[in-house]
Amino acid sequence: MRLRGTACAAAGLLLAVATGCTGGAEGAAPATSPTPARATGERATGESPESPRTAPSPTTADPVSLQALMQREHTGSGLRLGEVLDRTSAYTRYAVTYEANGLTISGIMNIPEGEGPFPALVLAHGYIDPDVYFSGQGMPREQDRLARSGHVVLHTDYRNHARSDKDPDNDVNLRLGYTEDVISAALALRDSGRPEIDGDRIGLFGRSMGGGVVYNTLVVAPGLFDAAVAYAPVSARPEENIDHFQRPEGDPLVTEIEDKHGTPEENPAFWRGVSPLTHADRVSDPLLIQHGTADGTCPLVWSREAADVFRKAGKDVELRTVAGEGHTFGPKWAASMDVTEAFLARHLR
Repeated sequence: MRLRGTACAAAGLLLAVATGCTGGAEGAAPATSPTPARATGERATGESPESPRTAPSPTTADPVSLQALMQREHTGSGLRLGEVLDRTSAYTRYAVTYEANGLTISGIMNIPEGEGPFPALVLAHGYIDPDVYFSGQGMPREQDRLARSGHVVLHTDYRNHARSDKDPDNDVNLRLGYTEDVISAALALRDSGRPEIDGDRIGLFGRSMGGGVVYNTLVVAPGLFDAAVAYAPVSARPEENIDHFQRPEGDPLVTEIEDKHGTPEENPAFWRGVSPLTHADRVSDPLLIQHGTADGTCPLVWSREAADVFRKAGKDVELRTVAGEGHTFGPKWAASMDVTEAFLARHLR
């Protein structure tokens, strides 16, 4: 049975980003955690289900951790279409809001022309300074193309962005709230009752920092999505993101984070608890990762490690490296989207 209305799963984001992605450092070995039952059966690659090395989990989860998000009952509802922002021959673009664990989150939605219901996609954008961000910013190419190919596209703004409600602790808590917003977006789509939306076919698409949101969502809410795609994702280890993006810039948030949670040396259990690699055994949804070999923002080695850990846990993950492409993809973007759309078509049936 698919998760509807509420979900006993949550999401956490591993990022604290200063330029386009987010960063962290080499963390400890992944640890396994219990995998919830899934009525539809877990998709596997056929590889030997070798699990990551295990480490004991605390009885009481740190409130800032993926485990705490797993234990939370998430809500998502009240999807409301507002102003029409654009009309094309292929789709209509709306301003939208929805409710996410007590917060109102804004975004945009593209609804295809024609007779639905259409499969839906939640889009998780990369890092953009909330002070300059405007609603729907981040993935205009993907929003347009995916709607033209027959998907309802819900691009979430996240909390603290555009018209969304504020969460003053989100940054110091490693922006875990962004993953909650993505989980609630899926629940709001399922709960909407709108005839254009097929609530039984929902995918997740994230770029850069949003790729980190994808990883966290898959371990916190396995089975909520039918498939997930991550483009040029950040590291699955939050400390690597901090070291790569924020510390070199002298971001004062680094001191706040380490004062509250400790450094990886002082509190390794905390940093393991906010890495999705620690909980790789929970993933049940097929995942496609696309990463350019010339990415100067988010190193390709980050995606190689994540894919390797998920594979060793017996998960259905494909890493596709795109020769010569940088972080945002250029000449080969259209071909990469052909691959993405074929992947989604296989799983959103």
